[in-house]
Amino acid sequence: MAALKVPPHSVEAEQSVLGGLMLDNSSLDNVIEILSDVDFYRNDHRQIFRAIAYLASKDSPYDAVTVSEYLHDLGELENIGGLGYLGSIVQNTPSAANIKAYAEIVRERSVLRQLISVGTDISDAAFNTQGRESTDILDEAERSVFEIAEQRARGRQGARGIKDLLNASLDRIDTLYKSGGGITGISTGFDDLDDKTSGLQRSDLVIVAGRPSMGKTAFAMNLAEYAAIKGGEPVAIFSMEMPGEQLTMRMMSSLGRINSNKVRTGALEKDDWPALSSAVSILSESPLFIDDTPALTVGELRTRARRIKRDNDGKLGMIVIDYLQLMQGSTNSKGENRATEISEISRGLKS
Repeated sequence: MAALKVPPHSVEAEQSVLGGLMLDNSSLDNVIEILSDVDFYRNDHRQIFRAIAYLASKDSPYDAVTVSEYLHDLGELENIGGLGYLGSIVQNTPSAANIKAYAEIVRERSVLRQLISVGTDISDAAFNTQGRESTDILDEAERSVFEIAEQRARGRQGARGIKDLLNASLDRIDTLYKSGGGITGISTGFDDLDDKTSGLQRSDLVIVAGRPSMGKTAFAMNLAEYAAIKGGEPVAIFSMEMPGEQLTMRMMSSLGRINSNKVRTGALEKDDWPALSSAVSILSESPLFIDDTPALTVGELRTRARRIKRDNDGKLGMIVIDYLQLMQGSTNSKGENRATEISEISRGLKS
């Protein structure tokens, strides 16, 4: 008979974190950016950590006595083993000197448990597809794993000292100086715009606003074409309104300097064919990628963009979305008005 598999965890590390916090209240700063209550395996440890975090938020001291009093008021003291268990945790923790290392162990085990949970969900989804295609299940699986990675990376971020920022800023200024003060980002192909912006800067979120039928899509496609063809930058285009074939035809028309109506209707003249052939040749060699899946969520778009980046040796210079209002909000924003949902989508894209 196969032995039951116990999820990865370290009771000793969890106890050492909690004991260290109650021994030295100032050590919470070293832990709070690494752990949350859900990272603890045992429910009683989660309750104790929540109690400590609450008392800290009220600028109240937290030791075995104050934590036990707080949990007693909530009617949860007996659920965690009483004052005796809190006292034993503190007694068995020599100091808070290594609390950050203990917290990393707890976090590491938490990530492993999350991966196991996601793996189980993926297995269940594959056994019971509920009408979904394998590609949908793959997208969901990849998105779930990336969310775990994002949470782990976010936990390692925090405030940086001005000295570190100064060094990074000086390196950036030195790079700009050596570039001759010209384009420091991705060139748009429009000289006046490049002069104002020094090119499109990486990590920037740029929203092209305008009334309907004012050329927003055409402008965005011009930026994408120039970045991919002239700059050699991999560009991902998420077109939620226009099919990929139609978007490609617009690019062929633009690059070949052919009347778009001729391309759209097939009413090409003899002189148009060489120009069309040239446009096809240029586009076929360009690192352009078009996804015309409608109503993507931010999470789905992020997953697909990462896949494109991974397939291009970790490079993705630009992402174009046409257009923002056709994106789907997360399940958390359901029931909100559309303006609130669009704001949530914009924040998600920026992050």
